[in-house]
Amino acid sequence: MIRKFTYFFLSLSLISWQLTVKKIYSDQINIQWSEHVSGDFSFKENWDYPEGVYKNDFGQISCEGLCPPEIDRMMNKKGKIFKDSLHAFYQLVDTSHQFHSIQSNVNAYEWAGTNFLSAIKKNTDTIVCHTHNNAATHSSLKLTITKNICIPVIELTSISGPGTTTSACQGGQIEIDKNLWNSGVLKANFEFSFQDPEQPNVPLFWTGKIYAPIENE
Repeated sequence: MIRKFTYFFLSLSLISWQLTVKKIYSDQINIQWSEHVSGDFSFKENWDYPEGVYKNDFGQISCEGLCPPEIDRMMNKKGKIFKDSLHAFYQLVDTSHQFHSIQSNVNAYEWAGTNFLSAIKKNTDTIVCHTHNNAATHSSLKLTITKNICIPVIELTSISGPGTTTSACQGGQIEIDKNLWNSGVLKANFEFSFQDPEQPNVPLFWTGKIYAPIENE
């Protein structure tokens, strides 16, 4: 009898594990390769400073938030950077212009917008992309592109719960500019829907445009 119960619970555990594994498998989206992806990609001309870097009341580029602790002694109480500390300040703080690489329309949890996506070449056949999170955005779009297949997921690293929740893709499409791809740039139009762990009948979605350099790992 004990052996029968053991087999029963083992079988339930196996079924539960199989269902869990199935939930995180995303649809494989066939890539539509195009000689020229049309549309308005002018967003790629816009730029921001790195997060936390801004122009202060004195017209200086300054930093607030996650900044090198050394800069505290380079400013007065009002936040003005001392003239003789400007050079050292900008050696520590990245003030480069970061050009936008994605434009999105999104329904996802803890998402307040993002303008940046990294595309990393893992090997000859595979490129992995992810959108950048920030102080208000904790859902990231992840794309694994291998040959003619794209596998999208949304990863939520919530501020209200432990770990990362993955939402699998339920369908969609992606069109990639083949000529730019061959020259090291990912230019794409995409439209994906995803499983919603909270409301299974109301899918999440992520649509938009990408224009990002492909970087070597």
